[in-house]
Amino acid sequence: MNQRQAKLLAAIIDQFIQTALPVGSKRLLEAGDFSLSSATIRSEMSSLEEEGFLEQPHISAGRIPTAKGYRLYITEFMKPTTHERAVRNRFETLKEQYMQRKDQERVYDSVALLARMMPNVSFAAVPHRERVYYLGLANVLKQPEFQVNPVLASTVVEVLENRLTTILSNLEIDDTIRYYIGDEHVLPQIQSCGLLVKQYTIRGEKGVIGILGPHRMDYAFNTVALDLVSKLLD
Repeated sequence: MNQRQAKLLAAIIDQFIQTALPVGSKRLLEAGDFSLSSATIRSEMSSLEEEGFLEQPHISAGRIPTAKGYRLYITEFMKPTTHERAVRNRFETLKEQYMQRKDQERVYDSVALLARMMPNVSFAAVPHRERVYYLGLANVLKQPEFQVNPVLASTVVEVLENRLTTILSNLEIDDTIRYYIGDEHVLPQIQSCGLLVKQYTIRGEKGVIGILGPHRMDYAFNTVALDLVSKLLD
């Protein structure tokens, strides 16, 4: 295959990829890539057909690439598409969405693990979103303090569902475990509870993971549990 035939084959395949229509000499000339006569192009196309790189689906139609033509195109002539930037931008957008979804899954799994280790509520604020996962509410509601005081139980539920993000945004939180007990809380509704919080970092984004329970929670046990689980996220 000479250089002119190689260029011709690549042009035919490029056009066929874009249009899915057989490519004739007229269309190649209109594209402006060849300063050849129509007869010369047809002759070269016939040679490429004889060599098995092109085929003619109908007598009056142009040519389309064969599998042999595609294989040669891929190994010898293929260049980055003119849409490469759009492809890369699309990939980066979808990759970020994918990674954020995986981040959320990791955070949720960590909260679930923490909830299985103790009879308290575990929670985590997810980076990228104004969202807080929490699990273990049933654990807390079984505690004697809440069994004898339904109002207290309902206020804890209300805080978890509607105000936990506000509480966390008003607390001093860093990468050490901090303790907020009783009247230290920003919201008075849960002054009968204790709160352990710690900052974690996932892909450079900061979030918060913590534990909520009654005053008499096992702080020593919960401290170790929170530290171990948070390290899974960092």
